[in-house]
Amino acid sequence: MGGDREREDIAISQQLLLAGQKMARICNLQIPELISQTDVCYATNPLDYAASAHEQYLQKWGGLGAQTILLGMNPGPWGMGQTGVPFGATGVVQEILGITNAEIIHPSGAHPKRPVSGLSLERQEVSGTRLWNLLLQHYGTSERIFENVFVLNHCPLLLLGESGKNLTPDKLTGEATRKILSTCDEHLLKVVEILKIKKIIGVGKYAEKRAKIAIPNHKKLGIEIDTVWHPSPASPLANKNDGMDWRANVSAKLP
Repeated sequence: MGGDREREDIAISQQLLLAGQKMARICNLQIPELISQTDVCYATNPLDYAASAHEQYLQKWGGLGAQTILLGMNPGPWGMGQTGVPFGATGVVQEILGITNAEIIHPSGAHPKRPVSGLSLERQEVSGTRLWNLLLQHYGTSERIFENVFVLNHCPLLLLGESGKNLTPDKLTGEATRKILSTCDEHLLKVVEILKIKKIIGVGKYAEKRAKIAIPNHKKLGIEIDTVWHPSPASPLANKNDGMDWRANVSAKLP
């Protein structure tokens, strides 16, 4: 019985891996249009240059039975932009997720003010540190986290302006943006199908909105879509009462 379960876990992780590789290829083809038609000056794909860490994340944690997705927006330069893991502060990736040996390549087309150091980066992304530490506190072990929730970003691309400012997809418009977001919607649908997802929790209102756009018939499919406050240090809600209110908000929505 245990062997059957293990084989099923591996099969699910492999499906996630193939789906992610397909999305990465399509996004790469769409990057030039995004740069030429929007305010994005530098767009890089962590699913490529940090593929080793991202694939470890999927293989190690993708098949443990979670039927809830915690859905983020897109990478930041100090988290997934360094590690290839959603909300992937480097300390979290190594200590909580057990990913310590991954070849992460500095991508061509990276912003000169935002070099990729990979797992050696000392700066810790606040959002990722807050989110993963809360999940560990809530569930007790890394394994229990992924038996309950799978953490995913809607868009895999790190998007930066001329100055190095992080640009989020909600601030972009035009046909090139629409095409990228449509690709990401299709990938979200595929992950929902692979994991037999029953609930999606948007980390922030934008992620909730994208989930509803991607799955307009979610109620008919029996999929609940909800939202929690984003853990960004720029958010007054996340900082209120030294983060206590944010932790309560997220914990109340977790399965």
